[in-house]
Amino acid sequence: MGLLSGIAMLPVAPVRGVVRLAEVIQRQVDQELHNPARTRRQLEELEEARERGEISADEEREVQQQILEDRVKPATPETPPPEEG
Repeated sequence: MGLLSGIAMLPVAPVRGVVRLAEVIQRQVDQELHNPARTRRQLEELEEARERGEISADEEREVQQQILEDRVKPATPETPPPEEG
């Protein structure tokens, strides 16, 4: 990058920095959501809640299914359906 182009791009540097920060945060969130330890912790907490009588066995199975579905869901952002017109 030349001196003139560097000076010309200087006003957009904060925007590029914010975009880069957002990408790093998104990567961290994806890693945390798909962390096997987190899934195991959720399932253990669910089992403990059932043992304490806070939820029924049916409720436990439903929540387990939801946790596992969320675990295997691809980590791609949702895109809106294409507009017809």
